[in-house]
Amino acid sequence: MPTATYRLQLQPAFPFSAAAAAVPYLASLGVSHLHLSPVLEAVPGSTHGYDVVDHSRVREELGGEEGLRALSRTAREHGLGLVLDIVPNHMAMAPRHNRALWEVLREGPESPYARWFDIDWDAGGGRLLLPVLGGPLGAELAHLTVDGEVLRLHDHVLPLRAGTERLPLPELLDAQWYRPVWWRLARTELNYRRFFSISELIGVRVEEPEVFDATHAKILQLLEEGVADGLRVDHPDGLADPDSYLARLHEASGGRWTVIEKILADDEPLPASWPIAGTTGYDALRRVDGLFTDPEGAAELVAEYRRFAAPQPDRGGVWDATVRRAAYKVLTHELAAETERLTRVAARLCATSPDLALRDRAPWALRTALEELLVRMRVYRPYASGDAAAAVTERAAEEARLAFAVPEEGAAVDLVRRLLVEPPGDPAAPDHADRVELRTRFAQTASALRAKSVEDTAFYRYVPLLSATEVGGDPGRPGVSPREFHAYCARVQRERPLTGTAVTTHDTKRSADVRAALAVLTECPGRWAELVTEVTRPAAGAPDRQLVWAAWQTAFGLGPAEEERVRRYLLKHVREAGLYTSWTEREEPYEEAVAAFVAAGPCGPPGERVAAFRKSLEPHVRANVLGTALVHLTMPGVPDVYQGAEAEYRALVDPDNRLPVSLPPEDAGEKGALTSAALRLRARRPGAFGASASYEPLSARGPAAEHCTAFARSGEVITAVTRLSLRLAESGGWQDTRLPLPPGHWADVLAPEREFTGQVGLAELFGPLPVALLERVTRD
Repeated sequence: MPTATYRLQLQPAFPFSAAAAAVPYLASLGVSHLHLSPVLEAVPGSTHGYDVVDHSRVREELGGEEGLRALSRTAREHGLGLVLDIVPNHMAMAPRHNRALWEVLREGPESPYARWFDIDWDAGGGRLLLPVLGGPLGAELAHLTVDGEVLRLHDHVLPLRAGTERLPLPELLDAQWYRPVWWRLARTELNYRRFFSISELIGVRVEEPEVFDATHAKILQLLEEGVADGLRVDHPDGLADPDSYLARLHEASGGRWTVIEKILADDEPLPASWPIAGTTGYDALRRVDGLFTDPEGAAELVAEYRRFAAPQPDRGGVWDATVRRAAYKVLTHELAAETERLTRVAARLCATSPDLALRDRAPWALRTALEELLVRMRVYRPYASGDAAAAVTERAAEEARLAFAVPEEGAAVDLVRRLLVEPPGDPAAPDHADRVELRTRFAQTASALRAKSVEDTAFYRYVPLLSATEVGGDPGRPGVSPREFHAYCARVQRERPLTGTAVTTHDTKRSADVRAALAVLTECPGRWAELVTEVTRPAAGAPDRQLVWAAWQTAFGLGPAEEERVRRYLLKHVREAGLYTSWTEREEPYEEAVAAFVAAGPCGPPGERVAAFRKSLEPHVRANVLGTALVHLTMPGVPDVYQGAEAEYRALVDPDNRLPVSLPPEDAGEKGALTSAALRLRARRPGAFGASASYEPLSARGPAAEHCTAFARSGEVITAVTRLSLRLAESGGWQDTRLPLPPGHWADVLAPEREFTGQVGLAELFGPLPVALLERVTRD
């Protein structure tokens, strides 16, 4: 079992050989395993590897299978193992490179590969719709050419059905098992399940045993032959039946250490029946970030943001209202095809089931009922092993009924909820398959909706505190009290002690160090608001004030940065928000105004004032950065260190956080020393942090006790960190606040000459650093 993992983003610019070269350094750092991004064959040039095209081969651009095996041998020579990231939910919609998909396009539903992909053939009139056209078909015909047994369109290459190559083009197109369509129609016409709303990724049906076997054979071989030791599972919420999938994976892998990418609501438990170690760690990230956020100051910051930006309540002014509006938008645009499919299944059930007679409930009523229940989901999805009524709640149904002008029509909500929460019944019943499909599609659509509406839309619209708009976070309640933090840690140690924990990943919107700096603003909301007002005045060409507020926070959190880097990020920000421009409907004048503002504001003379303000708060940024790192590395669970983040690491959302890194970092600094000390301690004392370890909160005493969060691990290790250090300084410092230590002698891991026993004054304990890591020592 891992004691700590280190995530590496493999890509052609950082292949297996580069990872192997870094192994001696990573072994000295103190981790036990390398956590690799996907290693199977992907679209050529892919910088992430989640666009898999062939599950049977290790990616040649990374060095192929021999390169992976060589990396494994080098790692084992240095005492390290490998954890592999697998992608069961989808493959690349790239027929040219995806042989299985190529065969489906050539042979249609009768292809042996047709069961691999989640395609609704009936909805497409027996054909798979491909969003490859840049405009209406008539305008694109001139770009379509037949070349032997393939059809070419710009960079796209598609197979021709046997015997059709000599037909005139219009007839040839009608004779294929696919139909090219304008990409803009994708939102309503596509008839295959996607990864979220990304048409370039097609859903895979791993619920079929033969598909599971074919797509997992290579990974299972690598585990069986000792090349790898554990697994990370990408996006299991997209699967038809995550419960059965995880059980099958557990059995097939021999019970290897496995964590899944799962976003949990604050009060949502991970299904107890799932045979996994836990999640990849976003639930831990939420608690660690919240611990260093002042809840009262966060509320003041929201008020200041509203005064400055004056956002409409549902367009960034109020969190819940912003999420709801974003959800409606996603359902009726990006996920319109999925909503239509759900509606068809519900209508079919009502038309064919004697106890669900449609009567006067038109399909639009069923669609409305489905939409109103979906937008009120507070979790990503229900599961077969859970209580569906706890996900699709009666309260949500009551609110959904209010969307109907005629109360009688609101009965469609009760009908739909009944279908979703009641077991599907007798498998021999004629409507059983439709009942199962409705529950399955609803769950899959719910997870895509939650991700797109919250993480990819509302997070970019509601911006009073950018550190709170993080994967797994709750911007409506960003603060976490020490009591809540300790309760979470105790539960993890009791229920999932080997779960993953993380504070920076390839998917985080901002790295932990950027968020740690931003959290300081909750301790000085008034001063921040005054500064934003002052620096905005001389910044020419300022676009909307929500973006301005977010831009200044970006400049503060990131620190001085290249103009192009900031501009690229903020353009992504406004396109994701979709308020004034978007990825598909670009508003060039607005985007030009954003670029001009970046040059004149955050990257111009006013930006220097923001940099000076950050410098004045540097001791408090430092306390948060080091505190976040130490808590993450010593709390219950298996910590994952993101590439380069053992040192101070300031990064924004991808692609900024997925660039190749140079290892070791040039200047690891005090954070690097702290990280290495904590990781080596974990390796030296595995029992203090493992499955049988214990977690005990420690309470400080004195006037500043609330500013110290401390805990002991198995009576062998103590972590103590400073919380809300700016508030602490303003209230007079530690004064005579003390931390009672458990019996025995305790040495400072970072400065072994310092030893403590009994009660230690926090002014002394936190003299060299705002954090302390203590190890029990034995005295004769």
